[in-house]
Amino acid sequence: MTQTPTQPQARAQIMIPAAHPMVMLLGSGDSLLRVIETAFPAADIHVRGNEIRATGDAADVALIQRLFDEMMLVLRTGQPMTEDAVERSIAMLRASGNGQGEPQGETPAEVLTQNILSNRGRTIRPKTLNQKRYVDAIDKHTIVFSIGPAGTGKTYLAMAKAVQALQSKQVSRIILTRPAVEAGERLGFLPGTLFDKIDPYLRPLYDALHDMLDPDSIPRLMAAGTIEVAPLAYMRGRTLNDAFIILDEAQNTSAEQMKMFLTRLGFDSKIVVTGDVTQVDLPNGTKSGLRQVQEILDQVEDVHFSRLTSQDVVRHKLVGRIVDAYEKYDNRDSHKRK
Repeated sequence: MTQTPTQPQARAQIMIPAAHPMVMLLGSGDSLLRVIETAFPAADIHVRGNEIRATGDAADVALIQRLFDEMMLVLRTGQPMTEDAVERSIAMLRASGNGQGEPQGETPAEVLTQNILSNRGRTIRPKTLNQKRYVDAIDKHTIVFSIGPAGTGKTYLAMAKAVQALQSKQVSRIILTRPAVEAGERLGFLPGTLFDKIDPYLRPLYDALHDMLDPDSIPRLMAAGTIEVAPLAYMRGRTLNDAFIILDEAQNTSAEQMKMFLTRLGFDSKIVVTGDVTQVDLPNGTKSGLRQVQEILDQVEDVHFSRLTSQDVVRHKLVGRIVDAYEKYDNRDSHKRK
């Protein structure tokens, strides 16, 4: 009886410089080490003093060695590592690696240490590779579309870039807008003046602003017209110069509204359009402008489409699993209808 030859085991010895306390690298109570051990169940990882030894499949060992290198690069910037950051780093290395642990393109450390905006001791950064590419695309292109499910940071990152542009005087104002289409609620039944009716609908945009600016300054900036938050209908007939303009929930624009909005673009302005094509609340028979515009502008110069997926969800982990489950259900349902 012939025996199948066993795969040769690879070994790596990782020396941690004294500048990196092991508790920062391994986590309180070894919480970060447990995340790594769970991600590489076939590998043996042992820690002794300031030395980490990994034994196992060659590809796994190479990735583990690369992971610790990336973690040390992040820690060197003064930014702590979290369980979530370790999981995302592993996912990035696996997605972009060439089988030897060498990533192609951006590294986890480059993604996790890119600062967009700091306010009151809190820094806003991309958390996934696609988020970093989305943020970089905003710098490089005049019009950027960000399409993806809830929780992927589409609007939040766009607003951080808008505030950054305002503070660095790249633009003189920020304009935030949404189409006034509600899921299950009609504006006409809400109490108060037109502004009072619009206000709760636009509340998510205000909430994000409060994370990024001194809350006391927001009313003053809005009164001066430096920040404008208004429904999409208020954009008609205008030319928007020297502005950072964000159209949120763009899946709920009609084709005509999308064309109207995009042609408001003036000189020295930038447009970011965000939306989720799986969450359209338009009346039956109305085609989503966000779905259509992908076919129309896909090859137009200086227009970029950033596509985010459930892997880029940065809310509770369960949100990503919910998005995936709904996507599978919708695909199964569409096959049944065929």
